[in-house]
Amino acid sequence: MTHHDALQEVLGDPRFAKNPLHWRALAEGEVPPGWPLMTFIVNKGMTTADGAEHRRLRGPVTRAFTPRRVEALRPHIEERVDALLDRLAETGPGPVDLREHFAYPLPMNMISDLLGIPAAHRDELHHRCDILVSSATEPADAIANFQALQVLMDGIVEEKRNDPADDLTSALIAGGENGDGLTPGELTGTLLLMFLAGHATTLNLISNAVRALLTHPRQLELARSGEVPWSAVVEETLRWDSPVGQFPMRYATEDVDVGGTCIPRGDAVLASYAAAGRDPRRFGPDAGSFDITREPQRHLSFGHGAHFCIGAPLARMEAETALARLFRRFPRLAPAVDPEKLEPVPSVVSNGPDTLPVILGRPEA
Repeated sequence: MTHHDALQEVLGDPRFAKNPLHWRALAEGEVPPGWPLMTFIVNKGMTTADGAEHRRLRGPVTRAFTPRRVEALRPHIEERVDALLDRLAETGPGPVDLREHFAYPLPMNMISDLLGIPAAHRDELHHRCDILVSSATEPADAIANFQALQVLMDGIVEEKRNDPADDLTSALIAGGENGDGLTPGELTGTLLLMFLAGHATTLNLISNAVRALLTHPRQLELARSGEVPWSAVVEETLRWDSPVGQFPMRYATEDVDVGGTCIPRGDAVLASYAAAGRDPRRFGPDAGSFDITREPQRHLSFGHGAHFCIGAPLARMEAETALARLFRRFPRLAPAVDPEKLEPVPSVVSNGPDTLPVILGRPEA
């Protein structure tokens, strides 16, 4: 689904299920072992559940992302951003890969802290998630990586079970032991999803926003001067260069007409958020232009309906804080290479530049 209105219709229609049991090709053995997107299809958790089952799996996590709890994280986010900027300032003018040294560690450490993932496991978990979303992964490597991820997540859960703390993983474990929480498989699946979605999306969002601003200097000046809020930068980036390109899958539980096209029962639908964000039918003839003064229009980059992204408020806060402080600290920030020629992350799911080399320039005090 690449058209905005058609995608929104599908995302909100209960006749399109998330449970892979509804996928005819999978049931009939047509999907080969090691298919790169298979982990997204079979991972046990809220993204592969529907109805009451989805609400049961989503409920315990939702309570950790209430507006009050997210707002309470603001000072911690600001502190982490400033620490990362201090570290960048110590490296000299550059070039430096801003994706690796700024856009990545902020959301990775924030979601890891919330989940209670020990520091020793964070980089490996990120590396495994990179392989998970890569469309260049060979089938045998995809199977081995998924097995390694399960072992890693099982080990983290066992560590938290033996040494619980004030974090989401400990809370989910306690709920399961009380008989009203997640099963072991659901727990590891949920934690994997939360880690991946909780850092990779924001990593791409910050990277995409910086790249957009560096190639649109007039837009950058509007934000730096305060004429346009940084929240508008974030929303326009989400629309124009969605951090999630496509996300699998939904399955028609009956023949469904969408925009004059019949989607047969059992067919899979891939949600193309990147395409929908630039749909001129929704956003007008200039949909392909990056314009932070654009009249606010609802985009679909965080989803729609029952599966709307739980972590959207946190991602927005992280990105707004990071961008405002980055360009204030380094007002002469410039690309080290042509941003238009940056190689993309090799992924159907993840959408962002693989690297983001910049010249920092002299920092402001």
